[in-house]
Amino acid sequence: MKKLLNERQLAVLEWVGKGCPEGVWDSSGYKASCQALQNRGLVRVSRRGGRWSAVLTDSGSHYLAHGTYPATPAPTRSLATPRLPPVKASTEVGPSAASLLPRMLRQPRKSFTEQLLEELEASGGRIVRTGRDSDGWPARVATARRSGRIPKTKELCGGWCRDGYEIKLVDTPAWRLAVLEPVAVPSRLTRPHKVVQAMQKASQPLALTRSVQGRALRLVHALLTAVERDGHTCAAGVVDAAPPPHRRRSSRSHFTVTAQGQSVDFLVVQEQDRAEHIATEKELAEAKKYSWVKIPRFDYTPSERLRLVLSGGQPHRASEWADRAERLLEEQLPEIVQEIGLRGEAAERRRLADLEAERQKRLRWEAAMAQAREEYAEAYRIRELESQEAAWRRANHLGEYLKAAHAHAGSLPPGPEKAQADAWIDWATRHVAQLQLTAQRLRLPTIPEPRPDDLKPFLRGQSPYGPNFY
Repeated sequence: MKKLLNERQLAVLEWVGKGCPEGVWDSSGYKASCQALQNRGLVRVSRRGGRWSAVLTDSGSHYLAHGTYPATPAPTRSLATPRLPPVKASTEVGPSAASLLPRMLRQPRKSFTEQLLEELEASGGRIVRTGRDSDGWPARVATARRSGRIPKTKELCGGWCRDGYEIKLVDTPAWRLAVLEPVAVPSRLTRPHKVVQAMQKASQPLALTRSVQGRALRLVHALLTAVERDGHTCAAGVVDAAPPPHRRRSSRSHFTVTAQGQSVDFLVVQEQDRAEHIATEKELAEAKKYSWVKIPRFDYTPSERLRLVLSGGQPHRASEWADRAERLLEEQLPEIVQEIGLRGEAAERRRLADLEAERQKRLRWEAAMAQAREEYAEAYRIRELESQEAAWRRANHLGEYLKAAHAHAGSLPPGPEKAQADAWIDWATRHVAQLQLTAQRLRLPTIPEPRPDDLKPFLRGQSPYGPNFY
């Protein structure tokens, strides 16, 4: 049995199925993948006239549609001359050839997507694949998504979990099913948006070539006008520069839209067409002479295609929108406007959730402080009780001592020694009487106001200074 394609090979197969559009791959590694696909009979690679090309085979089209290789037909007899039971010369009516043919014909096989949907329905919408073949399931799930057989109200999700590869069929979010209002792009700018006006003042707006500047500014104007109608605010950023492709995520934005406190930064990027570089004689000579000279593999030229890159907030639909052969950016503007609103709503939900979490945290801290005060008061009463018990026991012991001291002092003859003994016994008697009085005060003690450090032993790691202190 042939091994299923990995994600890279499947992406290359899809690219070949779309006609090998330019500007998709950053290196020539896709050619090696195409060679592997040709070895499996899924594509056919040609190098006629020095030009590389690839096309799908019937097996490749079948794999894209079903996620599996086409089944190899087993040798069968021709249906035109089926082998039928011998007909006896009898007057009994037996089965005719026409009634036997349906039994001989194979039932149509269900597609991979249909089988997967039936299994998900039977298992409650979730299955987990384990074992040696689990590595091929990401490509199978991707194929099932593209098959067009998934109901519009459902989404097929796949991802790795602790037990293997998890596949779920979940309800489609309401925002995906919403009917979006088109965004009108003007044919010319008569009253441009203030952010667009700032861009027009730059010598080279957004670092775009002159051929696409007008269209880019009209797209930005239409987008900003639409988001302001939804109550969002806009601000201009760096309007005269563009980041290199490998630094899109870390560069300063061309403009910013703020929705419900969430800032979404935008970059307008001009796509590049890539062609194989033909080395000049000078480059070949320098590369031969100097080991550090590297001849570039490709030449890049600005194209007419544009790309919008978004950053900031929680992505929903995507973070980048670009011109495609089937859909231009003009048709995708409603999705971008919706994406800004969705990111703003997510930020607002997160803000409210943070406020609620902070409120619950303070309530837990206040409850812990109240409990700590009760435990502190109880511990204070216990200490007072133990102190009274110790005073009572000490007074009794001293009383026994005083009795012996009185007996001893009574046996002494009159004189200075007896006088000193009597004086000492008089003081000791008063002291023991005071101890006995202290031990006899049977009432709840007054609890003093605790200091923060007094409550620390009862807070179990929390701070007595507030819920956000540690």
